[in-house]
Amino acid sequence: MPVAVVKLGSSIVAEDSGALRLSVVARICEEVAALHAAGVDVVVVTSGAIARGIHLLGLGGRPRAVEELQAASAVGQGRLYRTYDEHLRERGIQSAQVLLTFFDMSARTHYLNARRTLRTLVDWRIVPVINENDTTTTDEISFGDNDFLAAQVAVLVDASLLLLLTSTAGLFTADPRSDPAARLVETVDDPAELAALSISAETSALGSGGMRSKVAAAEMATAAGIPTVIGSGFEPGVLARAWAGEPVGTRFAPHPVRQPSFKLWLRYAKPSLGSVVVDAGAARALRDGGTSLLPVGIVGVEGAFEAGDAVEVVADGSAVGKGISNYSAAELRRVMGLKSGAVREVLPRATEEAVHRDYFVLV
Repeated sequence: MPVAVVKLGSSIVAEDSGALRLSVVARICEEVAALHAAGVDVVVVTSGAIARGIHLLGLGGRPRAVEELQAASAVGQGRLYRTYDEHLRERGIQSAQVLLTFFDMSARTHYLNARRTLRTLVDWRIVPVINENDTTTTDEISFGDNDFLAAQVAVLVDASLLLLLTSTAGLFTADPRSDPAARLVETVDDPAELAALSISAETSALGSGGMRSKVAAAEMATAAGIPTVIGSGFEPGVLARAWAGEPVGTRFAPHPVRQPSFKLWLRYAKPSLGSVVVDAGAARALRDGGTSLLPVGIVGVEGAFEAGDAVEVVADGSAVGKGISNYSAAELRRVMGLKSGAVREVLPRATEEAVHRDYFVLV
């Protein structure tokens, strides 16, 4: 069955005070149930646990200390999920709470296990309600109000649509609150088209994302062949209209050539722990020839990483790509600039490639 991933930002789930927008959450659950009844499996990614905890604890504002944010999330997480569960059960739908961390995305075995679990829930026609596990990680703060998480989930479940619900009608050419000439961008065929726009990173009082993180999430999802819509969660019927392909918000067209799941994971989820600087010839071969990176083309090594870690590949101050290193940083410093024969004299058991082309992606 087709799958829609629906993400609700903090500004949709909660007031600036942290009080839950019960009528909005109830309406969206009703729309989720309608899609579900029409044969569309739905996955919900929600923010708002921290906001909910802040309100329940009477803190009066979003804390800055990490441990206070985590404590607020611990209080709010269960209460937030219970709201979704009650509304969905009233409509005859079974839900499941799923808490993910960035480690679940960045470690390949955890990533694959999360994919199997989510796909099983969807196959059973259960609606997963997903949030970042803020109690033990700060990644929700780092990755922008769960936008990145929603895009990852869309890739994991092979979604047919990613819908990012926010407090605005979509992406505008400028901030509509301060520029009366700002107009809605209805369609985006290529995220590169947006380079000339001033995209705001401003968030709500209790949020952590902003439009910039939503555009980045859309770029990731569309690279996986998943159309993405940024729209208003306050607009009744937004789920059905977005699913039907009707004009609503800003629609990002899927990339015509879908990238393999592994390379999507490498590009967007696997953190880089260092970088290698390559000469112009190696950079050209990587960009144009699709070759592997050999030690002879490396002129510098930055950071401390081990074999199997992801590294950025840089040339002349600009990023070329990202790949899995077959060498540690210390080993690469010993053999960089050397031809393969000389490398084997220094490290007899070393592989020929510093980064194999199958484990490399251009950025």
